[in-house]
Amino acid sequence: MKLKICGMKHNTGAVAELQPDFLGFIFWEPSKRFYKGTIPTLPETISKVGVFVDANTNEILDRTKEFELNAIQLHGNESPEFCSNLKGQFEKQNNKVDILKVFSIKDSFDFSQLGPYEESADFFLFDTKGKLPGGNGYQFNWEVLKGYPSKKPYFLSGGIGAEELHSVLEFLEKEESKFCYAIDVNSKFEIAPGLKDIDKLREFKNRLFETNS
Repeated sequence: MKLKICGMKHNTGAVAELQPDFLGFIFWEPSKRFYKGTIPTLPETISKVGVFVDANTNEILDRTKEFELNAIQLHGNESPEFCSNLKGQFEKQNNKVDILKVFSIKDSFDFSQLGPYEESADFFLFDTKGKLPGGNGYQFNWEVLKGYPSKKPYFLSGGIGAEELHSVLEFLEKEESKFCYAIDVNSKFEIAPGLKDIDKLREFKNRLFETNS
């Protein structure tokens, strides 16, 4: 099991010392966690994920180059054609950048939406449908994932905090978690938007990995 900590802004270096597998940086200006400045040097074991919401291809390519991103998370209404074109642009540059396509869920989900993205997305990410694209602090009904029809690995996101650890561990014992690749956390581990609670993150990571090592 992998861990992604998203919404980085204020104490990136301290979070990186916890050695998560992914750190997410949001490049959507309306977000309270919008990232600007420079990203501190990170261990090579940590993948930098740039989060975008309906950005154009050139903006994504520019940010990828500027911040040396390892993965792109598409959190808007990006079409299959858009994802395919973006993947093609990275391939032209001989740049191995993974694409995570986000789908928002509440109590039900039409999994037929995934099919057109199978070729262009390297991962799917399931988040909670809310007022904002991510960081809402609410959990969707994970039982929906019993209907997951794909073999593509996915990230589980949406309102996961320390209090949800038991639920996460229970979920990871179920058949529908078979292709769950990573747990994605954000707002429930914050002191303020973009300022992470290091102690809570450390305890969560240790207990998650102890059980799923």
